[in-house]
Amino acid sequence: MALQCGIVGLPNVGKSTLFNCLSNAKAQAANFPFCTIEPNVGVITVPDERLNKLSELVNPQRIVPTTVEIVDIAGLVKGASKGEGLGNKFLANIRETDAILHVLRCFDDDNVTHVDGSVNPVRDKEIIDYELQLKDLDTIESRMQKVQKQAQTGGDKVAKQTYEVLSRYKEALEQGKSARTVEFDTKDEQKIAKELFLLTSKPVLYVCNVDEKSAVSGNKYVEMIREAVKNENADILVVAAKIESEIAEFETYEEREMFLSEIGLTESGVARLIKAAYKLLNLETYFTAGVQEVRAWTYLKGSKAPQCAAVIHTDFEKGFIRAEVIKYNDFIKYGSEAAVREAGKLNVEGKEYGAEDGDIMHFRFNV
Repeated sequence: MALQCGIVGLPNVGKSTLFNCLSNAKAQAANFPFCTIEPNVGVITVPDERLNKLSELVNPQRIVPTTVEIVDIAGLVKGASKGEGLGNKFLANIRETDAILHVLRCFDDDNVTHVDGSVNPVRDKEIIDYELQLKDLDTIESRMQKVQKQAQTGGDKVAKQTYEVLSRYKEALEQGKSARTVEFDTKDEQKIAKELFLLTSKPVLYVCNVDEKSAVSGNKYVEMIREAVKNENADILVVAAKIESEIAEFETYEEREMFLSEIGLTESGVARLIKAAYKLLNLETYFTAGVQEVRAWTYLKGSKAPQCAAVIHTDFEKGFIRAEVIKYNDFIKYGSEAAVREAGKLNVEGKEYGAEDGDIMHFRFNV
């Protein structure tokens, strides 16, 4: 199953507006499709200028971009961790995702009521954080009861390490900190931590939904969030959902570019959001380039060549012989695979080659 980013937020913060903008992403640029797997799941093309440049040189019969899945998760209310509102469904949906896009209202508008009566994005963030932290604390305490005796009286090394990991998480959560703020030094501890699947350990991007005049430089609310998350190992993205809705209405690429230029942006917020979601999932891209097809392929950062080959077909990994690798900049510089070969810039790599973002690869295999 593909990795997914879940969009979360309180009511009336612009979460659904942003998701709808993503659903209209086909209007942002060429080859920008969207489809629905379920009512709240969208498969959205990741914009990548490199794919366009490769296609201009190769002139293939077709161009296939890579995609990312975005899930629009039902709104949350206080008490979700105890099952209030759609709490259980909300928490279950978050647990199924691999990363979180947390939308925060950073704009004033008397026509859009706030569920808590006033605009305060830090408070809004803390409401969702609190509910997720409470649920994680329940998980931690339940696990601690199961391993405590083994850890303290037996010679079970794994149980002892697990208890130590759980204790560190418990301490952080009781201080109102998310699990992602806790770092572990050893691979064993990191493995145990990962297998707990805590809600607040997921990577998060805070999406500050601002008014039009704040789209470029942000505002006081964005600065409040920036200060609040400075020790959280999380990034911030500033987007004006209202502007994104207007951009989606333009019919031509030229109209969209002119509109963006007028308000001082070089790229739409939706495009930046999709790219950020892709990065948040720890994903990178390699390419295959030929006259039949220029295609972007997704792989997990840190993958070896055979694992990248498996993205195309599992047989490629089973019978992997070698990978012929061209660096993107070399391909652009020399203009074709033949010219790259002639310049001696095509590298033949084995099973231990670690793929790099932007590599153009051709796999040799035998099964």
